[in-house]
Amino acid sequence: MADPARARRLAKRISTIVATAIDHEIKDPRLALVTITDAKVTADLHDATVYYTVMGENIDSEPDVVSAAAGLEKAKGVLRSKVGAGTGVRFTPTLTFVADTVPDTARHMEELLARARAADDAVARARENAKPAGDADPYKEQRDVSDDAADEDN
Repeated sequence: MADPARARRLAKRISTIVATAIDHEIKDPRLALVTITDAKVTADLHDATVYYTVMGENIDSEPDVVSAAAGLEKAKGVLRSKVGAGTGVRFTPTLTFVADTVPDTARHMEELLARARAADDAVARARENAKPAGDADPYKEQRDVSDDAADEDN
């Protein structure tokens, strides 16, 4: 079993090799908008999970994750060969590609925060012209001015 530091270094090297190979060597048009975000290697260095995201053609278009996954699956053997040649380890890890959900989760969190800010603004606007339902301090006992004058005479 390898130490965790070696596994992290190997994972970083694998992500670099795979990203470079996709960018410069693999000519599949389905992989043109694929970005490698992270890689993780098991403790025994036999399996590597490579995380990726897919961008859309432009800002408004949805990314084609299905075709990108098919392209990565087709290129898996070539990419594994590149990883084996580039890392020099005795056993080349098997590659598993997983779509990275962090950008989608971050987008969802931003939408939730925007809704919370809008709700806070609505409450603040409603509070601006609001008046208390009762006295300013309903728990304070109101004293009669005539009682104060009678106490001073005694």
